[in-house]
Amino acid sequence: MSVATQPNSPSILTINGGSSSIKFAVFSSSTPPNRLLSGQVERIGSPDARLTATADDASKADSRPVTAGNFKDGAKQILTFLEERLGSSKIAGIGHRVVHGGVHLLANQLMTDELLAELRRALPLDLAHLPREIALIEVFRSAFPGIPQVACFDTAFHRDLPRVAQLLPIPRKYQDTGLRRLGFHGLSYTYLMGQLATIAGEKVADGRIILAHLGSGASMAAVHHGKPIDTTMSFTPTSGLVMGTRPGDMDPGLLVYLMQEGKRSTAQMDKFISEECGLRGISDTSSDMRDLIQRRPTDPRAADAVD
Repeated sequence: MSVATQPNSPSILTINGGSSSIKFAVFSSSTPPNRLLSGQVERIGSPDARLTATADDASKADSRPVTAGNFKDGAKQILTFLEERLGSSKIAGIGHRVVHGGVHLLANQLMTDELLAELRRALPLDLAHLPREIALIEVFRSAFPGIPQVACFDTAFHRDLPRVAQLLPIPRKYQDTGLRRLGFHGLSYTYLMGQLATIAGEKVADGRIILAHLGSGASMAAVHHGKPIDTTMSFTPTSGLVMGTRPGDMDPGLLVYLMQEGKRSTAQMDKFISEECGLRGISDTSSDMRDLIQRRPTDPRAADAVD
């Protein structure tokens, strides 16, 4: 695959670390920017990990198996691929999707040592995403020293939720420390709102809208006059809809029972909630809907997960 780039023109790289994949895209720094290529490393942590990429000049897609036991490995595979395809083309800036900014980081901002330290302090809030995203940031900061990098937070879209939507039914003292409904998938919702306005018109986009982000992580949001008024995820990305490995909303008393019955520590319980529930828990085999649909005719557990 040949990538249609101008040899000496700077490019913008975007990185989106999800639950089991790293998506990336390269854009020209022109106005408006043109996407030059996009791709992903998927099934990270699986022996079936694969890198796929497509140039936006209609070139044939590139697809190759890769070794990606973790997100750092996946990031290194992307760096190798970019070196092959872009060669000496200069990366002028990098944008990172960051799922959880904690209770303090609610605006997109330039990546600094101080910001990275704040993300590390927020680690206990989202052990499913933040360790991976911090790993990606570290890999790309090391590979592109001195290049400006920006953190774009999924929580930023929801920062102006109505107060009643922010409130959690817990004692007020916790609310006063900043614990509230934060909401996630904000970058996806921002994109969807922009596409809706383009396709259906500004009047429709200004109305009452239900948005759905469906993937290994999944959520829905209600929007009115272009502003979010409610969303299914709460203080962490584990709540709301049933997801690939996360349970979504469930009886909190059941969680207490499972913690006591299994003699799980808080760290073990967090791993259980983030990695062992959802579609994977129901099916006992996979969190990937493609696998489950394929197994559905002969595996009742896969059928239950799909249903």
